[in-house]
Amino acid sequence: MGTRYNLIAGDSVERLAALSDGLFAVAMTLLVLDLKLPAREGIATDGALLAALSALAPRVLVYLMSFLTLGIFWVGQQTQLSHFARCNRHVTWIHLLFLFAVSLMPFSTSLMAEFITLRAALLLYWLDILLLGALLAASWRYAMRARLVEPEVAASISRSVEQRIYIAQALYAFGAALCFVSTWWSIGFIILVQMIYVVGPRRGILSRI
Repeated sequence: MGTRYNLIAGDSVERLAALSDGLFAVAMTLLVLDLKLPAREGIATDGALLAALSALAPRVLVYLMSFLTLGIFWVGQQTQLSHFARCNRHVTWIHLLFLFAVSLMPFSTSLMAEFITLRAALLLYWLDILLLGALLAASWRYAMRARLVEPEVAASISRSVEQRIYIAQALYAFGAALCFVSTWWSIGFIILVQMIYVVGPRRGILSRI
């Protein structure tokens, strides 16, 4: 009975995609809750309000970075799922672990926003990104071996998917390493990498990512 159950468990790509969409939506919404309104007390002029809002700039920057992070990984996961002919319980659990890492993003974002100049906070944030990338890569490699991917997906497409993940993780790791110089350098570099992935250059070496 157990073997028969395992053969049919977690075989719906559509249900996995629906769960992923919902969890990504919740995580992306929770990010903005860390942006608190300035306290009403002591603010009586436009200048005082603008000064209070400017103090939120670091948190807004981290919010932007995390929103882009989740957006990029949502696109990556949906790209994979759209090429799956079917699922099985193993790849489903890989994606559930991936969603676990997604659910941690609001916490790691809040931690870094609160301690934006501390290396430990940024490295923990990077570990969340590393976990997301590792699980996405594991999902694709397993799906290819288990023949869960649509037959028309050529080997070149598979290499492109994996290459994109590996290059991104290498760039994120370099960005994280910059925190030993300055956490601001790390954040700036990571956002630059994200913008490259969002824009998707069509020419030159950057077109490979």
